Amino acid sequence: MTNANHQSYRAARDLLLELRTDYPAASEKFAWPALDATFSWAHDWFDVIAQDNPRPALHIVEEIGADNSYSFDELRRRSNGLAHFLAAQGLGKGDRVAIMLGNQVEQWVSMLAVMKLGAVVMPTTIALGPADLVDRVERGKVRAVIANHTDAPKFEQVPGSYLRLCVGERIDEWLAYADAQPADEPPARPELQQLDPQLLYFTSGTTSKPKMVEHTQTSYAVGHLSTMYWLGLQPGDVHLNISSPGWAKHAWSCFFAPWIAEACVFIYNYARFDAPALLEQLRAGGVTTFCAPPTVWRMLIQADLTSGPGALREGIAAGEPLNPEVIEQVRAAWGITLRDGFGQTETTAQVGNSPGNAVKAGSMGRPLPGVPVVLVDPVTGQPADSGEICLDLSRSPVNLMRCYLDDPERDAEAMAGGYYHNR
Repeated sequence: MTNANHQSYRAARDLLLELRTDYPAASEKFAWPALDATFSWAHDWFDVIAQDNPRPALHIVEEIGADNSYSFDELRRRSNGLAHFLAAQGLGKGDRVAIMLGNQVEQWVSMLAVMKLGAVVMPTTIALGPADLVDRVERGKVRAVIANHTDAPKFEQVPGSYLRLCVGERIDEWLAYADAQPADEPPARPELQQLDPQLLYFTSGTTSKPKMVEHTQTSYAVGHLSTMYWLGLQPGDVHLNISSPGWAKHAWSCFFAPWIAEACVFIYNYARFDAPALLEQLRAGGVTTFCAPPTVWRMLIQADLTSGPGALREGIAAGEPLNPEVIEQVRAAWGITLRDGFGQTETTAQVGNSPGNAVKAGSMGRPLPGVPVVLVDPVTGQPADSGEICLDLSRSPVNLMRCYLDDPERDAEAMAGGYYHNR
């Protein structure tokens, strides 16, 4: 059953789809959807599009040969069942749940289930060891952990009274994920406010202690309308993104943006990158939109591109500047113009080369519809013709985090002078 939140969200989404190749019109006409305070993306968007929907929402191919597809309705029912199971253990609104899983169906089901409870998803990469997990569990005030049985031993060195849920083999003192059974009825809808937290990310911490980035019920769930537009996604697409769970780009392009567009997420799991094998899966899977770091694109152009792109329509790069030579080689071989863009863990896509528009060498594009990008002179702190890429806080950017949690100094620095600074 649709409601006012769903209808408003759909109208905003459909306008971007209609104007997907008309950037000037999209920038002029698009407005973020008007939603009431109770908006829940999992309930108001995902469950509505998923109800009785047999189309594939997630397709996972393993290097060893396993090939599984899951419909929208199956993921709806699985996440309902897990949400009921977690609620029976006392989890609810505001509780932080660390999800430490790979590219497996339980990753997507767990994210949906936690969101349906109004609890907070804390994406956690499986690459972390016990020392990093101690920091995350303590600073993140984790109430529950969902992990594979192979990673469970790491938590023997992570103190705390948090609930532990194990995927795979049963382990003493861990609840079994397998005991959660699919359900048609959703869990009780949480009483939410738009500024309530939905996601809590830890940044990579390459130059300092990892920051905790808190996203609200709307900053990613609504803000990723901009990412959908940049990627060029359409209903029925098959979208492949090279990213690992635990990092923001995975939520960008393997969760929110494709499902906002009612597209299928395609995953190819491999132990070691093999360009010819990836190209074979891209064609065999009917992939229509493909996003990968420039490093991957550079390896792909060294493989044999003469077999063509299959069903591929959109090629996108993210994570670092895209060099013109790669763009030209892909265009020559496939007739597809690679497009890149910019965003952060703290935001959704801010700037990008959108579909159907000419790509200028060395440019990452223009401000995406609805995103209040402004250039700020780093000396004067005032808008200028050139300078630092910022977001104008006076225009209440929907796609911006709420804050760096428990870090007022960094938060004040990032929001100084009335602008969010991409630092």
